[in-house]
Amino acid sequence: MKILVLADQRSKALYDYYEPAKLEGVELVISCGDLDPGYLSFFATLCHAPLLYVRGNHDGVYADQPPEGCICIEDDIYVHNGVRIMGLGGSMEYIPKADNQYTERAMAKRIRKMRWKLWKHKGFDILVTHAPAYQFHDMEDLPHRGFACFRGLMEKYRPKLFVHGHVHANYGGAFKRTDRFGDTLVVNGFEYWMVEYPEKESVQPCLNAGE
Repeated sequence: MKILVLADQRSKALYDYYEPAKLEGVELVISCGDLDPGYLSFFATLCHAPLLYVRGNHDGVYADQPPEGCICIEDDIYVHNGVRIMGLGGSMEYIPKADNQYTERAMAKRIRKMRWKLWKHKGFDILVTHAPAYQFHDMEDLPHRGFACFRGLMEKYRPKLFVHGHVHANYGGAFKRTDRFGDTLVVNGFEYWMVEYPEKESVQPCLNAGE
């Protein structure tokens, strides 16, 4: 299954200079947050594939204007063609009581509340978040620090794929597109990236993100 992952920044290559061939074969679109609702609806329409999303820390507008034609998987496990996809949006809390920001304790509580869903589905295959995992693709400053409980999820359930955003390519040395955490392929979906599931290899698009 060819998956298009989107996060954080609009892609000129895919959006401003759209050509059908660039999205050929895409069977699932996943947004990791901080993208305009209309932008997501554009891909939901033109890809002819389900578009799943979680909210980023800047997606407060989704409360009043959710992306049309898209499926929110916050605090849920969505099954697509037998693949179990778990969604947990938001970032570390750096503004007290701000929308879509959570302390480590609050994020861990969200995961505990999903225990029945995790039991029902016997785990999950793909983890979709906005923030990265703690000390894995994250940064030292609080706004871009990852969640330790995401590491716990990978260690316990050993998903095949973990996609996130939040850490941008222009942040310097902290940016890493793909990596591996145990059995899990970890992908930073900043702007866009294509990935095959089940993993054959991390597939670089016909145009590199940012071109």
